[in-house]
Amino acid sequence: MLLQTVRPNIVQAIRAYRVEDLQQSAQDAGQHFLYANLTTAQSKQEVLDAIAESFLFPVSYGKNLDSLYDCMTDLVHKAGQQPGFVVVLEQLPDNPRFDREAREQLLDVFRDAADFWAERKIPFRCFYSFQ
Repeated sequence: MLLQTVRPNIVQAIRAYRVEDLQQSAQDAGQHFLYANLTTAQSKQEVLDAIAESFLFPVSYGKNLDSLYDCMTDLVHKAGQQPGFVVVLEQLPDNPRFDREAREQLLDVFRDAADFWAERKIPFRCFYSFQ
């Protein structure tokens, strides 16, 4: 099984993994698979909007990094026992409107979410790629 070769609470580049294989592995493990294709997003706000739409966040989502963290952690945690997560952020923008600092801030939210779930002994793996 693919997920057995990946640390359980990590944020990493997708590299040699295929989205379809990650999705199948999540399904086989009974874990949530969250996928966002960010090809058309060009700014921080567009990235946050695309993630919210793809992950089916509630209307109350504040469309900022703090709200993203809350949706990825507390909101889901309060919904009950969780089996684990495989998150894919495909084609993060690489342009002046979404520069390296913006990307690192976004990925830090997912790193913090991985730490949150690690404390609860729930696997949380996030994979990303750049445009």
